[in-house]
Amino acid sequence: MKRTFDIAPWHVATKTWDPEDKRLQESMTSLANENLGMRGFFEEGYSGDHMQGLYLGGVWFPDKTRVGWWKNGYPKYFGKMINAVNFMKLVIKVNGEQLDLAKQTPKDFKLDLDMKRGVLEREFTVEIGGTTMYFNFERFVSATQKELVGQRLHIKNRGTDDAKIEITSMIDADVYNEDSNYDEQFWNVLNKSAKDEHAELTSMTKKNDFGTPQFIVGMKTTTKTDLDHAGDGTSDKTAYNTFEGTVAAGKEVNFEKRSLTVTSRDFDTEEAIEKHLDELSEKIDDQSFTDLLDDHISEWAERWTKSDVEIEGDEEAQQGIRFNLFQLFSTYYGNDYRLNISPKGFTGEKYGGATYWDTEAYCIPVYLGVANPEIARNLLMYRYKQLDGAFINAKEQGLKGALFPMVTFNGIECHNEWEITFEEIHRNGDIAYAIYLYTKYTGDKSYVLNEGAEVLSEVSRFWADRVHYSQSKNKYMLHGVTGPDEYDNNVNNDWYTNLLCRWTLKYTLEILKEVDDKVAKKLNVSEDEKRQWQAIVDNMYLPYDKERDIFPENDGFMDKDLKPVADIPSDQLPINQHWSWDKILRSPYVKQGDVIQGLWDFIDDFTKEQKKHNFDFYEQYTVHESSLSASVYSIIAADLGYEDKAVEMYERSARLDLDNYNNDTVDGLHITSMTGSWLDIVQGFAGMRVRDGQLHYAPFLPKKWDSYQFRQMFRGRILKVKVDKHGTKIDLVSGDPITIDLAGKKLELK
Repeated sequence: MKRTFDIAPWHVATKTWDPEDKRLQESMTSLANENLGMRGFFEEGYSGDHMQGLYLGGVWFPDKTRVGWWKNGYPKYFGKMINAVNFMKLVIKVNGEQLDLAKQTPKDFKLDLDMKRGVLEREFTVEIGGTTMYFNFERFVSATQKELVGQRLHIKNRGTDDAKIEITSMIDADVYNEDSNYDEQFWNVLNKSAKDEHAELTSMTKKNDFGTPQFIVGMKTTTKTDLDHAGDGTSDKTAYNTFEGTVAAGKEVNFEKRSLTVTSRDFDTEEAIEKHLDELSEKIDDQSFTDLLDDHISEWAERWTKSDVEIEGDEEAQQGIRFNLFQLFSTYYGNDYRLNISPKGFTGEKYGGATYWDTEAYCIPVYLGVANPEIARNLLMYRYKQLDGAFINAKEQGLKGALFPMVTFNGIECHNEWEITFEEIHRNGDIAYAIYLYTKYTGDKSYVLNEGAEVLSEVSRFWADRVHYSQSKNKYMLHGVTGPDEYDNNVNNDWYTNLLCRWTLKYTLEILKEVDDKVAKKLNVSEDEKRQWQAIVDNMYLPYDKERDIFPENDGFMDKDLKPVADIPSDQLPINQHWSWDKILRSPYVKQGDVIQGLWDFIDDFTKEQKKHNFDFYEQYTVHESSLSASVYSIIAADLGYEDKAVEMYERSARLDLDNYNNDTVDGLHITSMTGSWLDIVQGFAGMRVRDGQLHYAPFLPKKWDSYQFRQMFRGRILKVKVDKHGTKIDLVSGDPITIDLAGKKLELK
């Protein structure tokens, strides 16, 4: 655990200059708008250790899968969201000396991410070029104009003599990915130009060997400044404009840069991209920087009005939930149905920037509560539109139906760890569960009875082919799988996976009874298939330990050396950074909820005793070294009345990155797990459930909090829930009257 930023309700800020934490600070001050985003790297460059990261939504490259051995069915490539051409670059010189904080030591340093406004600001004073200069940088990634990034620089001469300032605004295609297998570059420049206040560069991803599309990206920058225009230029990989002037002692100068990025995801040809860039540039150039920024801030104000969670009495908890919501909404706000939510968002290269099962399991429940239902539906449609790829994935394994990928950009599996790619197949059930959850929460059956029914049927065909029948136990089983607990690979009968297999088949059979004749004909599920699916439902094996009254995580789990986490020396934690993989796999330590994940999914289907026995057992062995872990434990703890444990796990979930709990935030933020803090408050502390189409709440107030309140969208209404030391108050902010259940009492809200 390491805290590098101050506690503040609306800010992630520090006044400490610490080069050792440069990468951590870059992760924490990332900005994005779903279409593009970037780490908080310095636009003027930095020659010390850092990670320049700028990424474009949906733009990726199929890199070579690099393994020491090959197995049939292995993914042919590893997809990655590649580091984009750097349009942020500013080369700044004072009296001929280039600004580089790895070489000059800043004074009065301040770094501030304003979450309310969506603006990153940095300021400092530095001795450079024989004088003293003050620099103030601002940037925003527009929430209203998806192609736009704004930068503003304010420089003041705090020395006693005149200073010569030179600033070169550049678009630079000489970029690398840190995680590339062979240190190759991915961009070929097609065209570049620079004149007066504009620079433009168009590039294309290099050819690949796998038949996936190449992406064309056009970028155009506009500069406005008090300095004089000193020239323009291009090189093989750059386009730039240079400005210079003399700043007298005590005087100041301003510099603005607006950058536009357009890709072939929206326009097919280089010519169309460049034409749209020119049109956008003309529109943007006519507006002041303040107006562009104000539009952006107004959009964030609207988002916060719908979704802000207010906590009184605990600023650490308040900062945590707002930071998580800010980064989540920056990564995805449902404006583009072709996009999804990657575990790192636009904050780093780990995981390749692709779609995981995290979206269905963790993100959809949050978006259902804080945004219009179309956003969650778009996430479901994303999977439906990739069914063809899921068919290919199943076929690669010699199986029928559809296997949705563990990691993907286009529906084709591109993860290159066999125990995950082949075996972590619970993801098929998580996608089916998300369809159920959307239908249950919204009451809208139009998806599940059409596109959703097709997804469910094809997933069920996969499950029916993947199980095998055990004659000795007279049960259907799943061998050779990996559950959510990735510290236990290649196991037999993972309880959670078997549970989802059985539930998916059961739910699909229920939905097939409701679809109309046209849909039924398209699905073409035979009576023989239905009988087989029902047989699996009736006879699926689920591990059970009668003596302990728990569900063993898998067939071999109870035979492990069951020593609690408390027995691990603190200097060996986290174990994934200190132990060999062999030692981890033989240990009983749980990376993230596996059985507990199943209890959360179907929280009303288990008795309190079942939930208690399983929670008490698994909590002692769980190391929470997945960012997705703590939130699920918090919700089950709250359901059991373990209030202190629920709050402890919430704090870990809410401040996972802010306090660098797992010592890995330098790689980027844990975007999909940021949903957990909202889930912990709403489903955990407030006890929100949907039962038979009705909202239920059973709130408690954490001991060190004075109050908390949140807004929740539900079936065309917006409700405001406030819990304080006097009790709970629920208001209907908008929408038709609704009857809810509050701690067992019916309340009609108008």
